[in-house]
Parts: sequence; structure tokens; C-alpha cells
Amino acid sequence: MPAQKDRWFPSFSFLLFCASFIPMLGSTSLLQELSPQEYFSSLQAGRASLAYFSHNVSPGAQPFLEQIENSVEALQDYGISVVKVNCPKEDVSRYCGKENALRKAYLFRGNMLIREFPTDALFDVNSIVANVLFALLFNEVKYVETLTDLQNIENALKGRSNMVFVYVPATGTAEHRAVMEVAFVYGTVHQFVLTTEATLLKDTGDEPDASSARLLFCHCQQATDVAQPCRKTPLEQDLTVLNIHRHLKLMGAPLVTEVAEDPEKVSTVHLQLGLPLVFILSQKETYEADRRTAEFLAWQLLGKAGVALLSRDLVDLNVLLQSNVALKTPDEGVPIKYLVLEDTDEVITLVEDKSKVEQIQEDEDEEDEDEKEYDNQDVQDDQVVEAVSRDKKRELPLEQILTLTEETFHSAMLKAAQTVVLFYASWEAVSLAVLQSYTEVADHLKGVQGVLLSRVNCWDWPGVCTTENVTQFPTIKIYKRGEQPLMYNGMLGTEELTSFIMLSRVSCPLKLMTVDEAEGYLRGELPTELSSYHHASVLGVFSTAMSKAKEAFIEAGSILSGHVTMGMYFEDDALALSRKYAVSPPALLLARSGDRSVEGIALSKDSAQDIVQMIRYRLLDTFPEITVQNLPHYLQLRKPFLILFSDGDVGQLESKEMLKLAKGIPQQAFIPCWLNLKNTPVGHGVLKAYFATVPSLPVVVWVNLHAGGQVFKFPSEQSVTETNILSWLEKLKAGLEIPSSTLSEEDWKPPLPAYNFLQMMDTTAPEFTLRASYRHGDGQEQQQPEGSEETATVREETPEEAGVKAEKVQSPGRDLRGTAPRLAGREKQAKRHSEL
Repeated sequence: MPAQKDRWFPSFSFLLFCASFIPMLGSTSLLQELSPQEYFSSLQAGRASLAYFSHNVSPGAQPFLEQIENSVEALQDYGISVVKVNCPKEDVSRYCGKENALRKAYLFRGNMLIREFPTDALFDVNSIVANVLFALLFNEVKYVETLTDLQNIENALKGRSNMVFVYVPATGTAEHRAVMEVAFVYGTVHQFVLTTEATLLKDTGDEPDASSARLLFCHCQQATDVAQPCRKTPLEQDLTVLNIHRHLKLMGAPLVTEVAEDPEKVSTVHLQLGLPLVFILSQKETYEADRRTAEFLAWQLLGKAGVALLSRDLVDLNVLLQSNVALKTPDEGVPIKYLVLEDTDEVITLVEDKSKVEQIQEDEDEEDEDEKEYDNQDVQDDQVVEAVSRDKKRELPLEQILTLTEETFHSAMLKAAQTVVLFYASWEAVSLAVLQSYTEVADHLKGVQGVLLSRVNCWDWPGVCTTENVTQFPTIKIYKRGEQPLMYNGMLGTEELTSFIMLSRVSCPLKLMTVDEAEGYLRGELPTELSSYHHASVLGVFSTAMSKAKEAFIEAGSILSGHVTMGMYFEDDALALSRKYAVSPPALLLARSGDRSVEGIALSKDSAQDIVQMIRYRLLDTFPEITVQNLPHYLQLRKPFLILFSDGDVGQLESKEMLKLAKGIPQQAFIPCWLNLKNTPVGHGVLKAYFATVPSLPVVVWVNLHAGGQVFKFPSEQSVTETNILSWLEKLKAGLEIPSSTLSEEDWKPPLPAYNFLQMMDTTAPEFTLRASYRHGDGQEQQQPEGSEETATVREETPEEAGVKAEKVQSPGRDLRGTAPRLAGREKQAKRHSEL
């Protein structure tokens, strides 16, 4: 039985619903008919009603009554009742007694008469609804006939509220009705102003077209000065309730939305209303410029698309680094398109002409084809970018590094005995990687007297970098008072850079005055702060008459400054000092730290470059461990390598035998060395390139990278001894061994030459600067007062709030430093890096 009750319950509810609905179906007419007494007694305070008084319905009044009846439901939506009042024949009151009164309709609020309407003005539903709402909303919708009236209302609203200015060719039209219906909802938010004077359209700067209704949203709330005109955003569509409501929703939306999440998940009012959303890709260093760019674009696209500022620092984007604009459409399932655009005009065209999206992507695909030959460089650059991206959320401690500008650069060079300057570009990945190392150097040198670390962002101050002849990023130079700047061209790691800065503090070469000073120098007697950076001492010994050799040695010292400590002795007893080490002047005396012996080397050539090459060669270890850092030095010798690969430290026996072999080689015919795979994991890849698979370790390999590229493997069944290796090398020389593999003969050169960035941009950086193009009629945007730039502290701003800020910066959207990585020029340049 309970189950049966449950089964019948829905049917009973449905019957009850139908029964309650029957009277409603029976009421085919919604127009009430009352007597005058019934009507006036039913009036309620604050409630509006439209009444038509009639003795009897004449044939001429029938069309009007039909339209009145048709408008009942529409007016009821706004709480307005419609009543036909049947007047008795004997009634001679105000509303029933006069023939003229019977040709009018009356609008009451409570028992107060608001307006009389001639029946010929209420010719259809649109005219009835429009005129009735217009009468009721006399405070919310002002009617103006002259420009003076319009300007008075506009001035009164400035700084307080916005204005919706509407032109309709005539009252009572469908457009008039649509405006009134929207004003009923938004009248307390915006001031509506209506006119039927076509001349006012021309006075407001809009194209005069007397036959078409027009709506302008006037942003008066942002205009804090009476003399400042209100920005105006026209409604481009027809004046319908839906279009007007949509336009006002867009005007009330944030001008620029800052995004800190996956753009695929972002939903704004623009997307909800069927408009696209444009993302400007930014980063921390260019935030202020990118914010101005986004605001400028937002004003241009207001009502057509939304604009969002997407920070690469906060969101991991798996897109090309050169992409600077993204477009998200409201269509379901359509992926976001990431593009590279040149200026703001292209962004506007992109929104207004959807076909341009495909065209731009085709152009980018063509550029990608042109740059395929430089894929190696792309991979290398992307590895650096990945490393920077991995640490991008880590704030760098830059407090100990002085930031220099065009105004402070020259004065900063006088603050310390030695000023180190890092020239970099804030948007470029390698620069950011080096900046991390630079902060670690600053930490190591904290407290060292006479050393000042500074930096110049060449993106912000290209004039400084041009003057200092900085043609590639990053560049590090050391400035000393009264001397030419010293450029660092070594590895960009923390240890190498710190050593260079400390060693460059010592004069190179250091002029020694007595034999005791020279002997002390060879023993490594240097300032204590240099002890951890000093590895070898080079002393040049010359007689007083050897002026040419001395000048060449001094020039070599300027080249090697920061890399080697060099001394110079040319007193009368120089011959006695050199003979002590079995050489005669001109000569070099080389003393390694930790080694008590001093090596005497005769100088047979007296050119600076020959001396530099000799010193570099002599400073190389006899049996070195090959690392990523020192490999270039040994490659420069262009000699075969005999490499002992090991998985850890070399065994004592192997080390002794290899060292004996190295010392016994006449004039270093090849380079005996070893590579620890634990310290240098890239060695695994080297062995795979040689043998396809990594052989059992340790293994001895002979490879001549500069002649044939043949790779030979020392027999694994033989022990690593000097005798066995020399015997094996003789077989190689006689051609009795078969190579394990042969490397490519392609030269080991950088995939691309170094960049001369200053050839790619002038002092105004046109290719890297966002060029915000102003269109005809944008005079308000061009006449921005100068002022200080404010830092954005809120994440979203309405157009009015953002507009106030935009007024405070000079020429928003013009001559900007960002967008990162810029709305960069897309002109095809030969051999350009993928970051650009």
C-alpha cells in the first residue's frame, strides 16, 4: 500500500497543478476594466498605472485599445498596471466629462497624475512602453535639446559617475523602448541622456546619421578635471535591449585583467558574452611597460575584446619564447593561439579580422622554415631558458649590486678603485642566468674593500651600452681609474668570475724592484685575500736594454690580467737571477702554487701574442682532468687526445703510469688527460658517440679531433702502463690498428656567430619597442598630461580606475620598453636567435 501511494503522488501533483492553472488559461485578456470609483479606490502609493477613460468604444479608438491590450504584459514586467476605465454616461468629472479628455491616456503613480498622453502618440506597443517608462524615469533619463544642456550634465558627472548618451530619430520607436527598458535597470548606476537632435551627434564627435539611433558610453567618472573631456565608447550594434545590456556589462568590466593561472582556465565577462580575450605576455622586468601596453590596447578594443596581462613569471607556458600575444576565442574546443605581433595595430586588426589569425600563423610558419638550419642553436638556447625558468620564482638578492643608469654610470666609476659592470638584457635568458651567478659573486666579495659590483640593463639604457661598445649580452667589464676597461671573456660561472675580479686587482705585470721581491713573488708571496685564487706565478726577466721584449711582455700582461699573476724584473742583476734557473734574459720563470720548483723558459719570440700563447700553454697541467670548463683551452692546442675515462678518481697505478708517460713525451706531441664521469657526466655521451654503448671502465681512448676524427680504443686485456701505451701508439702510427669509429669532419664551430645587438636596434629600439599606433579620432589618447608613473597595486581595475592611472603616465602605449619578450619586429633577419 505505501508503494501504491508513492506511485500515485506525482500524478496527483500534476492534476493539482493543471487545476490551479485553468483559471489563468481562461483569462484571455489581461486588460482590466473598472469603473472610475473602483479604479481610484484601487490605486496604491508608489505603484504606477496607465488608464484610459471611455464612455463607449468608438470604431476610431479600437486600434488604440488593441495596442493598449497588447502592451499590458510588457508593462506588468515593470510593475505598471493597465486599466480601461468605463465612464458612466452621466459622469462629468475631469477624466470622463470632457470629449478632449477621452482622447488621452493618463499615467498615475499612486493617486498622483504623472503625464497625459495623446492617444495618437501611443500608436503601438513600442511607443506605449517607451513613453510610459520615459515619463516614470524622468530623473534617470534626462532629455536635452542643446549642446549647453549636454555639457552641463557632463560636467556635473565628471569624477562621480558615467553617462549613457543616446540619440533616437524620434521617441516611441523600438530603439527608444530598448533604451528605456535598460535605463529601468541601470538608471541608478549610470546617468542616461536622451536627445532627438541630430546636431548633437556631430558636437559629440560621432558621425551624424539622422536616420539611425546611436548610443555612446561616456567615461566621465575618470575625468577629474572639468576641462578634461569624457572618453566615449560607441555601441557598434543596433540598439536592442540585449545589445545595450551587453555593452554596459562590458563597460563595467575591468579594463585589464591580470592573470596568474593557466590561460585555458581563464573566464572573463568578455568570453561569457561571446567576445575574444587578448593576452599580453609579460614578465617582471617589463611589468610597468606591459601594463601601459595592455591599457592602451584595452581602450582601443573596448567593447570588441577583453585584454589580460599574463605574467610568464607566474605561469609556466609551454610556448615559444618569442610569442608575445595570445588570443582566446569564446568558441568551445578552440585552443589558444600564441602569436608574434609587431605593434598594436596588428593586435587590433587581429580582433577585427579573424582571417588575419591564419595569415599571421602562416607567416610565422614560413619564418620557422627559414630558421630550421639553426635548430642546434635553438636547442642550446632553450636549455638556458629552461634553467632560468626553473628558478624564475626565486627572488635574486640584488641589494649588493648597484643599478646604474645613463645619469649615474660615469659618477659610479669614481666611487671605488675597481668597478665591475655587468651589461645585460633583462628579457634575455643567458643574461638572466649570468645575473644569478653575479649575485653569488657579490656574496663572495661582500666586505672586500675597493670593489664595487654594478649592473646596467641595456634594454632600458641602450645609450650607455652603445657608448661602452657593448655589442652582445651579457658582457662584463672592469673599470679602474685612469685605465682602459678590462673585458672578461672567460667562463661565466661564479668561481671563475670571482677569481678574475680578485686577480685583476693586482697590477699585471707587477714591477719588482729587488731580487728579494722577485724571489718572494716566485714563492707566492701575495696579499692573503688572493691566496685562494692564485695558482701560478709568471716572472719575466729582462735586461735594461731589452725594451722591445719588455713592451711585448707588458702588453701580454694587459691581455692576461685577471687570469694569471705576472711579475716583471729588469734591474741590473737580472742576469744573475735568470742564471740561477738555467736561462738567460729574456726569459720566463714559472712557479706553480704548491710546487717548490721553478721552471725557466727562454723567450725566443718577442711579440705579445706569442708570449700570451706560451704562458697559456705552460700553465696547462701535465696530466689534466678534462672538464667542461677547461676543454676549450686544450682544444686550442689542436693536438690529439689520449684520454683515460674513469668512473671516479684514477687509480694510483694508472695515474703514476700516465703521468710518467706525459712527462716523457717530446714537446707534448699529444695531450695525455683523464675524464671523471662522476664529475663530468657528459662523458657518458662522449663514450656513446665513440662506441655506441659505454664500455667497461676504466678505458683509454686515442682521438684526433683535428685530423680525420678517428677513435681508437686501447686493448682492455692489457694493463695501463707507460710501456704498453707507447707500444700501442707505435702500432697506431704504423696503421696496424683499426679505428673503433670515425667522427664527423664538420668543424666544431658555434651554430651561429655572436650577436651584435646594437646593429639590430637603434637608440629608440624600434624593433623591440611596442609601437602603439594611434588612429584618426583618438586625439584624447594622444593628449596625455605628463606625470609620474604609478605602480599597480590591485589585480583588477575598472575602465574608470585604470583610465585615471593611464592619464598619469606620459604617452601610454608610445615608445615603450616592453612587452616581454616584446611586440618585437617580425622582419626576417639573417641568422637571428630564437629568443627574438
